[in-house]
Amino acid sequence: RAHNRIPIHIGAILLVVRIQVLTMREACAQDENGGKEVRIFVDGVFDLTHYGHMNAFRLARSLGTHLIVGVNSEETIRQCKGPPLYEEQHRIAMVGACKFVDTVVPDCPYIMNKEYLEWVFREHNIDYIVHGDDPCIVNGEDVYATAKQTGRFKSIPRTEGVSTTDVIGRILELGDMQDGAPCDVAYLGQKSRFLATGRLLRQFASSKEPAAGDRVAYIAGCWDMFHPGHVAILKAAKSRCDYLIVGVYGDSLIQQRKKKGFPIMNLNERALSVMGCKFVDDVVLDPSPTISPQMVASLSLSEVLHCPTKDSIYGPDDPIYTTVKMDNVFHCMDAPTTMHVGDVVAKIEANRSALQTKYKKKSDAENAFYRDKYGLKEEP
Repeated sequence: RAHNRIPIHIGAILLVVRIQVLTMREACAQDENGGKEVRIFVDGVFDLTHYGHMNAFRLARSLGTHLIVGVNSEETIRQCKGPPLYEEQHRIAMVGACKFVDTVVPDCPYIMNKEYLEWVFREHNIDYIVHGDDPCIVNGEDVYATAKQTGRFKSIPRTEGVSTTDVIGRILELGDMQDGAPCDVAYLGQKSRFLATGRLLRQFASSKEPAAGDRVAYIAGCWDMFHPGHVAILKAAKSRCDYLIVGVYGDSLIQQRKKKGFPIMNLNERALSVMGCKFVDDVVLDPSPTISPQMVASLSLSEVLHCPTKDSIYGPDDPIYTTVKMDNVFHCMDAPTTMHVGDVVAKIEANRSALQTKYKKKSDAENAFYRDKYGLKEEP
């Protein structure tokens, strides 16, 4: 009964009026600069890349017309804050898959010195360096001090309610939860403090609609802890069609079919991560897992896809695909990757002791930042 319902189709219901946010802001940016291209540069670690990073890219790009993102090298990250969880190639792949990013520059230093800044300005014709309004301090020094001295630095508001620290904290709690430790939530997505507003959903949504004759495909999944394996799947799926619609399963369904504690990210968080991927044209929130003839007709589907991975909560032979198999619109893809959310969890568990200490320090710093920003009292 829980899944006998009409799916919420972002393109058709929630976003009745589609707003081309970036296009409008690009036009404003060009008007303010005499019609010339405005090139923005953002850099960072982007470990466990999530929708908060994607929103930072969106905000940064709204200040100009072309966004260039520098990905910090593993060597300089190790020197300044310890080893990242994602390999450099995975961090680059995740950044490059975000629809708000135009160009990716690998091997950037964690701390920008004058020589590197001059190279960035010259090589990429940068107008402004952009970073979040939260402090970025190493050894007591502002990482962006040199950039700020150029007079070409702008800040953007940090996306509240999500951070890499927060995500790591949830995964650390996942291990405890699965070991039988008491927990005040049924699944870790309920730990989220993120507020998913309709405005932000509109800003992530695409204004593109399928054209007459377009081949439309649909693929559904959990997309929990949106990772490079998911990007590879969506890229492969998009290569089979002109317009890709992605179903994002609801929290209760995942909770029923996966191990205790899942999903780690709630529906809104997972949906934003999928919506931020450049291979995705539209999403369906909390769809019924069974693909009905009505759904195929409503979405004008040419093909329903399934990709068997360890993240899947259904297999290609499950009854949910019975109808589309009879109608010859089902296709089981070859998995382009073996990466799954368990790999991410395992990396964090392997570094549990060090990460627990680091998490406590970073979490305290983030809480202090928000208390200071909003004049809040410290919780007892």
